Amino acid sequence: MRSLPKIMGIVNVTPDSFSDGGAYFDHKAAIEHGYALIRQGADILDIGGESTRPDAAPVSADDEIRRILPVIEGLRDCGKPISVDTRHAKTMEVALAAGAGIINDVSALQDQGALECAASANVPVCLMHMQGDPQSMQNEPRYNHVLDDIKSFILSRIECFLAAGGQEQNVIIDPGIGFGKTLDHNLLILNNISYFKGLGFPVLIGLSRKRFIAAIDQNADTGHRLGGSIGGALSVAIQGADIIRVHDVQETVQALRVFHAIESAE
Repeated sequence: MRSLPKIMGIVNVTPDSFSDGGAYFDHKAAIEHGYALIRQGADILDIGGESTRPDAAPVSADDEIRRILPVIEGLRDCGKPISVDTRHAKTMEVALAAGAGIINDVSALQDQGALECAASANVPVCLMHMQGDPQSMQNEPRYNHVLDDIKSFILSRIECFLAAGGQEQNVIIDPGIGFGKTLDHNLLILNNISYFKGLGFPVLIGLSRKRFIAAIDQNADTGHRLGGSIGGALSVAIQGADIIRVHDVQETVQALRVFHAIESAE
């Protein structure tokens, strides 16, 4: 019987994230939200201080650190692993020292010093595929073959991580739903989780409330994508995704538990 995927709850300490930007920009509110997500069933908390939505303005490492450091310090004794969602090596180093135990990098450790920081820390590292950067990634993304191109990129970043001294058992991979992909690209990826599972590493999928849901359901603004998010979560769970990154923890956990109970019935 397949096991349930781990649920990574999102804590955005940002004023401009696409879905909940500003809701938890206050440090106290972000810490309270993190504890609420744990009560709802989150297995991991993913704390980020820079929005990587399409067209988002970049944030300096110093500003990012000022946003997330008090939140990590406030949650480090929560009893669950804390992931730092950053592409800045300096932020990684500070966050790890403060109590984070996972690195989740949308740029797959391409910042100067990031490979060395992640390798020496000996913690789980999620290497995500993104075509371009948040400012340009949705400007007519193109691939020769989307699955193969993503695979090649991920394998090249794994090779760089290992060459820097990283451990293979610390690698997690994420094909990057919505990061330089059209609707068709996203759907192809989500229908082929086994392709990425075949690489031999845990697979993280982040599809919660993303724009592709509105491309399917034209009425689904960011506040009305729960059904699509849960539908996507169930689909990738059936295919063996190991971690699902979500905003709506309670509802996703309930859906997965019901799915698992039905599947386990004799």
